[in-house]
Amino acid sequence: MGGMSGRDWLEWHDYYDEPGSPMHRRLLAVQEQVGRALDRCAPGPVRLVSMCAGQGRDLLPVLAVHPRRDDTTARLVELDGRNARVAADMAREAGLDGVEVVVGDASATDVYAGAVPAEIVMVCGVFGNITDDDIERTISFLPQLCAGGATVIWTRHREEPDVTPSICRWFAEYGFEQLAIVPPPGPADFGLGTHRYLGTAEPLRRGEQLFDFVGRRALRSRQAGQSERPV
Repeated sequence: MGGMSGRDWLEWHDYYDEPGSPMHRRLLAVQEQVGRALDRCAPGPVRLVSMCAGQGRDLLPVLAVHPRRDDTTARLVELDGRNARVAADMAREAGLDGVEVVVGDASATDVYAGAVPAEIVMVCGVFGNITDDDIERTISFLPQLCAGGATVIWTRHREEPDVTPSICRWFAEYGFEQLAIVPPPGPADFGLGTHRYLGTAEPLRRGEQLFDFVGRRALRSRQAGQSERPV
């Protein structure tokens, strides 16, 4: 995953603690959608997977107080071991015995074996750090993670060029219907979407890589370099 783009992802989580900041508002918006997704799940066991889960702040506080907490098994995949330890500690303190935190590469399909098909798939903090081609590739793979009727929750910044329309089109092409696109109050400095999978679960193809985690800063540099090239 490109060395996690050279950023300190433990320190990055501090931005969640700044009330009113884009990160704080995005966190609250994702937590709301997680609660709604859990509400939609049919009675019985609920599976959940989270790509690049970080410290699990967008999921664990919601799951801890939700009526479906004891029905839910979740696999959180996070490459940074420090963040994974924070998530594991949070889950343990909340008594969430069904939560498994895996230190691993979320772009590798093998890491999802045994945890899918899932009723909820979280792809938060991913699309803004990978190329457009890899966004589409990841979306095309989601039917292998999703049970029929599953909810996918995703985020991506809204900076120009805003890829949100393309993301929604790709979801539609690969068998999903749009449930919500959530702009924040104030400037549209982040985007959040939820989609429902209309198909049936596909077999998991192991041994593949979904994306290269380039990082938002590196992507900006690439775009700037391209715009400066003579036509």
